[in-house]
Amino acid sequence: MKRIASFEVDHNQLLPGMYISRVDGDVTTYDLRFVRPNTPPYMEPPAMHTIEHLFATYVRNSQWADQVIYFCPMGCRTGFYFLTRGLPEADVIGLVREALGFIADFEGEIPGSRPEECGNYREHNLAGAREWARKMAGVLENWTIDQLSYTFQKVR
Repeated sequence: MKRIASFEVDHNQLLPGMYISRVDGDVTTYDLRFVRPNTPPYMEPPAMHTIEHLFATYVRNSQWADQVIYFCPMGCRTGFYFLTRGLPEADVIGLVREALGFIADFEGEIPGSRPEECGNYREHNLAGAREWARKMAGVLENWTIDQLSYTFQKVR
């Protein structure tokens, strides 16, 4: 079988940050890496779940909502994938920063966290989500378009 693109990245060299994972036509998949791979502690599922709800809610209510395709957690618990269509890279970086700020400051009921809205409504951690968002916001504070490319050799 053909190896998928994300398995081609040398995870031993990957640091927290924001990277372009792949481009498929006008759809760009961003790798939002919160944790250096293979170096615990990993993100806790309840905090990741809350980030997923808050980030998705924010970006789908932004001025770029029509260009947002999907936001999802990585199974390895080191970050998320964010898919956009036709959105300039500088705007994506700005949108991610805004979403992280929204999460870091969020108070109140987590959107979509009622039993009738969510398949695992009991597994949320707002305090943890806020902490992770603050950490990642610090990583991306001065992130530039030039930093969106993986800067190391891929796995062969």
